[in-house]
Amino acid sequence: MSVLDTFDLPAPGTRWSTWTAVAKGQRGPEPYPSWIVTAAAALDTELGILKTGKEADVHLVERAVPGDPTRWSLLAAKRYRGREHRQFDRDDSYTEGRKLRRTRDQRAADDRKSSYGRAVRAGHWASIEFDALCTLWEAGAPVPYPVQVDDTEILMEFVGMQGDDGAWVAAPRLAQVRPAPDVVAGYREQLRDAMGVFARLGWAHGDLSPYNVLADGERLVIIDVPQVVDLAASPFAVEFLHRDCVNMCTWFTARGLETDPDELFADVYAQAW
Repeated sequence: MSVLDTFDLPAPGTRWSTWTAVAKGQRGPEPYPSWIVTAAAALDTELGILKTGKEADVHLVERAVPGDPTRWSLLAAKRYRGREHRQFDRDDSYTEGRKLRRTRDQRAADDRKSSYGRAVRAGHWASIEFDALCTLWEAGAPVPYPVQVDDTEILMEFVGMQGDDGAWVAAPRLAQVRPAPDVVAGYREQLRDAMGVFARLGWAHGDLSPYNVLADGERLVIIDVPQVVDLAASPFAVEFLHRDCVNMCTWFTARGLETDPDELFADVYAQAW
């Protein structure tokens, strides 16, 4: 039973679904998955925080139509903060060549002191990550399905499970797990394939590590993609891609599966051309 079954009107911690309020271009790729709740009568209810981070927090949200248990889903809501609360150490290197659509917004984003500029930059990162997730999903990359973006909030597929106590918990990060050797080997092939999808799109993740990969059972899911870099246009892209390879290969080697970062880099980089 949904926790919303007894609600007639939005209560504290609850809002009307924003699905119908956002433009079509702010929704995820079609066809929409069957679990997406699109009804205007749906309510969004906050269920707690999944993750706190330097640039954004991720909350667990239930979207459901009261009284209809067939129209129910869990979403991860990633909400970017203003720049004064963020610590992207290399903002300029990640955003090299990126421009906002409106000249006024670009000028504001370039002003690091104004509150409007900070808000614009936060929204810009949300838009970039949402667009990247949509492209990656359509290309077959193992990323959460992007449901919608609204200002500084991205709603996406919740990747996790229900514990024995009935509480919903996010899938652990790769850095937290100690899988069996055969699972580790499967993870390595999945990771190689996923990085290849990025490369064939002309991208590198830019900040890939065992902390930005979820271990959903025997399936890997890559998260946190606002800083994807263009392998052709960015002067930092090759450096970032090689760092991604080193970060991931270090984890595999520590789990008993010797993996050469230079070999992985050569394999992935070759797929971009």
